Amino acid sequence: MATSATSDQLLVIIDSAARQTDGESVRIAKDVLSAGAAAKLCLPEGPEEFARALGRRGARRPVVIGDGRALARAVAVLHRRRELAGCPLSVVPVGDTALAESLGVPGGAVAAARAVLDGVERRLDLLVDDSDGVVLGMLGIPPAPVRETAAEPVPAVPGRPWYRSLVRTLAPRPVRPATGPARLRVEVDGATVIDLDQPVQAVSVTPGADGVAAVEVRPLSVGAEATPLLATGRTVTVTGTDFRYRADASVTGPVRRRTWRVAEGAWGLVLPADR
Repeated sequence: MATSATSDQLLVIIDSAARQTDGESVRIAKDVLSAGAAAKLCLPEGPEEFARALGRRGARRPVVIGDGRALARAVAVLHRRRELAGCPLSVVPVGDTALAESLGVPGGAVAAARAVLDGVERRLDLLVDDSDGVVLGMLGIPPAPVRETAAEPVPAVPGRPWYRSLVRTLAPRPVRPATGPARLRVEVDGATVIDLDQPVQAVSVTPGADGVAAVEVRPLSVGAEATPLLATGRTVTVTGTDFRYRADASVTGPVRRRTWRVAEGAWGLVLPADR
C-alpha cells in the first residue's frame, strides 16, 4: 500500500560516515532537499546523538543521508521506541547503497532526494528477532566475508621511524567472519527444514510480502552442488553451536539460538511514486 508523504517539514539527519565518505553527494542532497522543503539539518557525531535527533523530531519527517547501516540504525531506534509504525522514513543513500537500492530507493543523490520530496510512503515487512533486533533486507548465516580494502598510506615522521608501523598496528582491521560449513537446525513455522545431522553451507532469510519470509538453505555437498531447500513462513528459528549472522550491514553473534518473526507492514519507506 502506498500513501502520499504529505509533510514538507523535514529533519535531515546526515550520518557522520556519509560526510566523510562522499561530501559532494551529501552537499547535493542537502541542496535539493532544502530547495524543495523546510529542512532542518542535524549532524550527529555518533549513534547516541543519532538516536536523540530522531527522538526530538517533533512533527518533522525524518530523512537519513547515509549508508545501509544508517538506515538500519534509524529503523532500529524507532522500533525500540515503538514509534516505527507512525513514522515514515526517507533515505538518500551515500556510501554503500546496496540495502537502500534493494528496497527501491534510487541510487543517485539527486534522484533519491527528489523521491524524498515527491515520493509516496510504502509499507514494508520487517524481520524482528527475539532480542528485539530488526532486519530490513536480508539475513545471512554464516555472514559473508568482509572484503578487505587497501590500507591508506601512512606518512613517515622525521626522527620517528617507528611511527608508521605503530599506526598500522593500532589501526582497526576489518573483521573476516568464518564462512565454513555449520551444523544448524532451521525451522520454519515449527517445521524442520534441515537438522543438525546435515552440514549447512549457507542460510538466507528475506522478508517478502504479506507477512511471509522466504527461506533458502544450502546443504553442504561433495561433488555436485546440492539443491537448495526452500520454504516460506512467518517465523524462522535457527539453532546451532556459536553461529554468527549478517543482518543487513551488521554482523551479530555468536549465538546458539535465534528466532525471527515477520512483522507485516511494520514500517514505511518513502519511494518514487512509480515503484
